[in-house]
Amino acid sequence: MIIKATPDKEKVKSMLNLINDREESLSLAGIEKFPTIVSEGYYEIIKELALALLLLDGLKVIGEKAHKELVDYLSNYKEISKEEIVLIDDLRIKRNKSFYEGKPIEKSYLENKKDKLLNVIKKLRSLVHAKL
Repeated sequence: MIIKATPDKEKVKSMLNLINDREESLSLAGIEKFPTIVSEGYYEIIKELALALLLLDGLKVIGEKAHKELVDYLSNYKEISKEEIVLIDDLRIKRNKSFYEGKPIEKSYLENKKDKLLNVIKKLRSLVHAKL
């Protein structure tokens, strides 16, 4: 459920610092050896950037389907294409299967999607910075 919240630029700045740390740690992990961990890391970065956008819009998500609603909310931004929303949602599903069921994410998935995921991260970061 999406509810109203008080926009908090300081919290968003803190979130951006954590995102930077995540990105740095992912660069050390490597796709070859840890594709599941890197994929989960990309998901967390995208999720945190989307949460930052929501917070800057004066909103937050709560409840059982919060992550799905968060992904769907990104369609409100013309900069994020429908194809990118589908990509993010697919990563969300793969991350959940990995996280909750122990199913690994194949290296080939990440090799095929990495550039698109990095582009989504770049777009989301740009949107967040534009609102700060």
